[in-house]
Amino acid sequence: MRPEGPRSPPHTTMAQSFSRILIHLVFSTKNRELMLTPAIQTELNPYLAGTLNNIECPSLQVGGVEDHVHLFFGLSRTRTIADVVENVKTSSSKWIKTKGIAFVGFHWQSGYGAFSVSQSDADAVVAYIRDQVQHHRKMTFQDEYRRLLERYHIVFDEKYVWD
Repeated sequence: MRPEGPRSPPHTTMAQSFSRILIHLVFSTKNRELMLTPAIQTELNPYLAGTLNNIECPSLQVGGVEDHVHLFFGLSRTRTIADVVENVKTSSSKWIKTKGIAFVGFHWQSGYGAFSVSQSDADAVVAYIRDQVQHHRKMTFQDEYRRLLERYHIVFDEKYVWD
């Protein structure tokens, strides 16, 4: 009989990988058209949150106003930001077009802004998105977007930012 030594854990388990990358994603309607009425937003925001959750990007806050949306979420460790944006925009655009004749020609802008957020700033971003209606009484989307780009030290040419 062999003496029993210390047992090692079974080799059937795999090491886990963890990540917590918070993303603040912003994009507008095509030409910043005022298409996202409060009635549509009531349905759109939960739809966008559900889309994020379905692709393993936990939604932390979704909101916006008539011409743009903000999505704050945890990035899945198996998805790229570009993949998330394509999924969210395509799915929601198709969904919005089913909401009536006024939305048949709906499109999102081609581009987007995606900004990393530290865990220590997460509550502030949630509050910022919740306060979009109040915030945009004083500032246009274009000014808000420029300010975000500047805050994150993103060099941009104004003629390529808008569509």
